[in-house]
Amino acid sequence: MLRIGPFDVWPPVVLAPMAGITNTSFRGLCREFGAGLYVCEMVTTRALVARDWKTMEMIRFAPDENPRSLQLYGVDPVIVGQAVRMVVQENLADHIDLNFGCPVPKVTRKGGGSALPYKRRLFESIVRAAVREAEPAGIPITVKMRIGIDPEHITFTDAGRIAQDSGVAAVALHGRTAIQHYSGKADWTAIARLKEVVTDIPVLGNGDIFRASDALDMMASTGCDGVVVGRGCQGRPWLFAELAAAFDGRPLPTPPDLRAVAAILVRHAELLCVEMGPDRGIRDLRKHIAWYLKGFAAGSEIRRDLGMVSDLDQLRGLLNRLDLDQPFPDAAEGPRGRQGSPQGRVVLPYGWLDDPDEMIVPADAELDAGGG
Repeated sequence: MLRIGPFDVWPPVVLAPMAGITNTSFRGLCREFGAGLYVCEMVTTRALVARDWKTMEMIRFAPDENPRSLQLYGVDPVIVGQAVRMVVQENLADHIDLNFGCPVPKVTRKGGGSALPYKRRLFESIVRAAVREAEPAGIPITVKMRIGIDPEHITFTDAGRIAQDSGVAAVALHGRTAIQHYSGKADWTAIARLKEVVTDIPVLGNGDIFRASDALDMMASTGCDGVVVGRGCQGRPWLFAELAAAFDGRPLPTPPDLRAVAAILVRHAELLCVEMGPDRGIRDLRKHIAWYLKGFAAGSEIRRDLGMVSDLDQLRGLLNRLDLDQPFPDAAEGPRGRQGSPQGRVVLPYGWLDDPDEMIVPADAELDAGGG
């Protein structure tokens, strides 16, 4: 049993926070298929403290969502502490995850995300501030990070030790460097190494879990205590049912045919329309449609029309034009979502790599609004 603070998590599976993806509707849909821990989209601490309307809107939770899991991004220990204090005082969440893994340039150029653990003293100060403010309320703090910035600047072992010594409840490691983004193959041996270094709290593994067997293989090969699933569930929320069966030792459910996938897609649309309103909800759904239809025969015309769908009735009508008796295709297995190629360099603040022990918060360091 995976235990994070006061919470037992079974199966030992965490839905990774994904910007623009893990809103209330998608989390709810995933929860319908299986238990676990489901983290909302990343929000920035400065925007939260400033009560930015968009950020406040992002931290919605369903009435039955428990525990309520929130990911924060920040690079200033003072502001991170203020944000966590606000979460505690206003009872906004039951669990807080700190983002030290995001590799996108708009985050790393401010010294945030996967760039930040290189500054060990700053990293420790942020984590300790969060733990200090959360501890009185019994809210566990966890940390999600990457292997490092690039092969020459590996940070995960030092960061793991610091996080453990600072009082976090668990650490999660994505087995890629920032420069890799989501390209190539995740290095699971780094997760095994972190498990050797961090012995007092759970270690979660993240990277290249696209089917239930991947999760079991990762845990067997690394000794990690649980897994974090991100891109693998995009357009495939039933992956959580497969994971639950695998961890319980039950036969895996039969993969859905296109008729069942279409029904799940409509269910997703209905949830989004309730959460955001009909117009915005359908527009938000559009980015998910290609993931749901991956590998199925659909035809370019219907795919194009689905990509511009404007209401629920049109969505149902277009889906009914498909051959809904198609079985789940082999081509739908494997990587999903963004992959891309390695970056030429990681965008960092000027002089960021000069001194890993320098205690500095870059000017204008925080992102201005919620989301990553």
